[in-house]
Amino acid sequence: MRAKSGKVWNKYGKKEGFSYMSDLQAGTIVTLDVKNEAPFGWFLTDGEESVLLHQSETTEAFDPNEPVEVFLYQDHQGRLAATMNMPVITQDTYGWVEVVGVKRELGVFVSIGLTKDVLVSEDDLPLIQFVWPDVGDRLYCTLKLDRKGRLFAKPATEDIMEEQFTKATRKDFNKGVIGTVYRATKAGSFVITEEGYRGFIHPSQRKDEPRLGQKVEGRVIDVKEDGSVNVSLLARRQEAQVDDAEKVYRYLLQRGGAMPYSDKSFPEEIEKRFSMSKGAFKRALGKLMKEKKVYQEEGWTYQVKE
Repeated sequence: MRAKSGKVWNKYGKKEGFSYMSDLQAGTIVTLDVKNEAPFGWFLTDGEESVLLHQSETTEAFDPNEPVEVFLYQDHQGRLAATMNMPVITQDTYGWVEVVGVKRELGVFVSIGLTKDVLVSEDDLPLIQFVWPDVGDRLYCTLKLDRKGRLFAKPATEDIMEEQFTKATRKDFNKGVIGTVYRATKAGSFVITEEGYRGFIHPSQRKDEPRLGQKVEGRVIDVKEDGSVNVSLLARRQEAQVDDAEKVYRYLLQRGGAMPYSDKSFPEEIEKRFSMSKGAFKRALGKLMKEKKVYQEEGWTYQVKE
């Protein structure tokens, strides 16, 4: 929101129009007049209310006789203050902001480009805290005021995210993509890729549930008619086979070169010990035997000694 200083009066003595601002609000960009100078800065006014522009919040010299454009925010004491530094987001705009702190009883703090960080309330975060953003994650946010007039950052809704999407084509099938999780639900995780594609990650297509705001790498496993994509975070079979083989071989070495598991073991035993399907386990063993690293005998698997 941008407002200019000064008053406009109609013939009935009432102010009208939007060339003035009678209630200064945090989270907005306004143009105010310099009321007077103080030892630590300047007091600015819209003609009715005053707000402090501290010397540390000025970015350039300005003429006190001319209006000055500032962003309004709340300082560490909760007082309304002004800065000539312009933030990444306002009440009327959205942008990507970085998470710089986590308070489990409050929410997460994001940097909007000012000296003071802004809180994303726990009310606007997933109910399950282990998928909350961590430091370094990024959220697409705007600013809002609560009923008490306090300034918060709020992640974008699905309707807002739709404005950012571009459509994928069948040529994107099996393509590697990098995306950021913008919504975490029980059904799965929603991401926006670097290309702008709306992606969905089903729980079956990931080993661990990614955090809100986390950057993930995967591949497109389906392109929908609306241009959105399904994404898998699981490795391709060849890559997964190498990972599984290394996992099985490490376990074998930890046991001194012998383990009571083979391709005859029950699937439940394999799942419990290695967190993989029996099919994946057999492929891993097959790779190790082909490389002549292991052999099987009477339900056991042994390391081939050189």
